[in-house]
Amino acid sequence: MCQKTGPPKFNPIRDVIAGTIMAATSVPQLVAYAQGVGYASYRGLATAGPSLFAWGIATGSPFMSCGVTSITALMAKADLDGESYVAEHGEEAYVNLVAAYSLWVGLCSAMLGIIGFGKVAAMTPKTVSKGFKWGCAVGVVASAIPNGLFSSGGSELKKHVASSFAAGFVNWVKTNAPAATGAVSVTNLLYAITQPLLWGPIPATLFILSTAFVMKAPKYLPKSFPPGTEVIIATAVATLLSMNTDYPGNIVGEIPALDADAGVSIGPIKIPISIIDPKVLMEVPIAERFGGYVPLIISATLFAAVNFLSIMGIASGFEAENGIAWSPPRELIAQGVACGVAGVTGSAPVSGSMSRSLVSRMAGTTSCMSAMVTALLWIYLMPYMSIMTPTPQAALASVIISAVIKSVVFPKDLLNMKGADAFVGWGAGIATAVTSPTIGFGLALVFYGIASVVSPAKKSKQA
Repeated sequence: MCQKTGPPKFNPIRDVIAGTIMAATSVPQLVAYAQGVGYASYRGLATAGPSLFAWGIATGSPFMSCGVTSITALMAKADLDGESYVAEHGEEAYVNLVAAYSLWVGLCSAMLGIIGFGKVAAMTPKTVSKGFKWGCAVGVVASAIPNGLFSSGGSELKKHVASSFAAGFVNWVKTNAPAATGAVSVTNLLYAITQPLLWGPIPATLFILSTAFVMKAPKYLPKSFPPGTEVIIATAVATLLSMNTDYPGNIVGEIPALDADAGVSIGPIKIPISIIDPKVLMEVPIAERFGGYVPLIISATLFAAVNFLSIMGIASGFEAENGIAWSPPRELIAQGVACGVAGVTGSAPVSGSMSRSLVSRMAGTTSCMSAMVTALLWIYLMPYMSIMTPTPQAALASVIISAVIKSVVFPKDLLNMKGADAFVGWGAGIATAVTSPTIGFGLALVFYGIASVVSPAKKSKQA
């Protein structure tokens, strides 16, 4: 158990070691979450470093790690209706759209930090946040399952659904309630898990075995192994299988080499990262995608606010367990800075990652230098990441599923709720799952308001 001792004493050697461990154990997550955003897997690797480095400079937390998470990936894809945009305009245009949205989320995050939103966020009802978290987890499962069970991933599943009894409902939702993208995803999920005869035998077997290994292996691996070792082992074994057999499922695919002339030069030092032309970002039809600047600002502000709930939960945990005080305004501004850098480098919006933050603490991190070491390793070792080209997407899907499946199947927080709390919690979860995270969060607050009016005594007692 962690002792409440305050911030650790700075030790650069320990930070370099911890940063290296973090860089190695997080790579499969980076690739997997890129799938969740809706663009090529390699982009998760290519864009992770700059935003994490910016976070390391701006944050006040020695342990907290930042990046694209399963929830931010889901929210970005849902808010932008990523699948339809890629189908209509292509992946490169979608990357620019995501990048522009990251900039808006970053700007709104910084503004929320300046006006003191952090204190307001701390007042978010637990019933709302717990229900919202479950709804997001359902969405994460829905986005990962196709790559795990089907040889050709989501495209194959959509073809099956289009020729099934569920096609009528899916078409009705798309026509009459286009904002309810989650309803289509959940329908696809339910169809996928109830049609095992349509699964790709080898990808599905690999997916199920990898998920079981990642979830159970930590109990049996040597305690000296760093957290996340089980993810590396599962990914490595799956990659070797793909390399040495005629693997029939989707793989990560070719990871393009960075243009020799690309990058940012600071004096004699050249940083091998790709920067999107500001002119391109200015021309992205992001406002048109939302129906105007007002809806865009509202959506980006909600995204920033919901994003901050993750950071708040992580920082509050470290404060309670380790005695590390934190500043809500500073962390909101840090979120804004990191999202802004994510935008100019082509990444989805970023947030605090609970799993990576816990690994950082357990690896012996003493300062933000550890995050910057991790970021630099990701940036400078990118040319060597072609070793992941043959990695099966089924294995990467298992990394995502293993992190959320227990909380989806057995949501103990929601199951323990009674009365008005259950109404709010389950209402928040279902609304988030069948619409989108931003719409779901707004509806959750409406449900809480209704419950407070209908059952004011109970709500005041629970607060």
